[in-house]
Amino acid sequence: MASLRDIKGRITSTKKTSQITKAMEMVSAAKFSRAEANARSFVPYMDKIQEVVASIALSSTDVTHPMLVSRPVKKTGYLVITSDRGLAGAYNSNVIRHVNNRIIERHTSNDEFVIIAIGRVGRDFFVKRGFNVVEAIIGLPDQPNFADIKDIANKAVGMFSDEAFDELYMTYNHFVSAIQQDVIEKKVLPLTDLDQTDKKLTSYEFEPSAEAILEVLLPQYAESLIYGALLDGKASEHSARMTAMKNATDNAKELIDSLTLSYNRARQAAITQEITEIVGGAAALE
Repeated sequence: MASLRDIKGRITSTKKTSQITKAMEMVSAAKFSRAEANARSFVPYMDKIQEVVASIALSSTDVTHPMLVSRPVKKTGYLVITSDRGLAGAYNSNVIRHVNNRIIERHTSNDEFVIIAIGRVGRDFFVKRGFNVVEAIIGLPDQPNFADIKDIANKAVGMFSDEAFDELYMTYNHFVSAIQQDVIEKKVLPLTDLDQTDKKLTSYEFEPSAEAILEVLLPQYAESLIYGALLDGKASEHSARMTAMKNATDNAKELIDSLTLSYNRARQAAITQEITEIVGGAAALE
């Protein structure tokens, strides 16, 4: 049985831990509020650029672009969005598990795919297992700007255009609510799902030509898809960490209550033992 000193020490250390997790919960709550606002404010832009791209690509049957055409798949690219830090529940493990399972299902050799990693956790996982991580970026701010990921997004699009891989999948956590994040796998390239929009397409006049506009707009659209997924992932990360720290704080409080009860029982037992020994000693002297 643990001594009173041991139990007291555990109570003290658990209280200190709960103070840390509570502070981390409050910090994550503040970051989550901003990240959610950033993700939601980006949605109208994405909707509009998708509408414009779809209108140009679908209304002009003679317009073609390499990013709109599927080609035989010899190599696949996976863009994986994780965080730089842990303590966020299953946020990182869910994404990594999903990508790892897809790789096992689709490929028989490491030469059949490459990985572009955003976030230290994902990069470290795949590097340690010998996967071909061709690009990686870490140290992104909690509220990233497009400039922060412009280079890696541009490289991802450029690698597809240069036929370094023939398709690009993006995997990230989609923010649903403060307590729910769903893993999403989205095919970024080639852009073959533009006709899936339910909105009525607006008719545009193109100057100088539809081909020239697509040449500029399609890479920007693909890069915007990556940036939008990153904003979505950041909102999910902060909400997941906020929830994880809240659960840790609640568990610490329950443990403190349990340890306090054990401490009081042990102290009462010790007092009772002392009284018994005093009474027994006094009776022996009579």
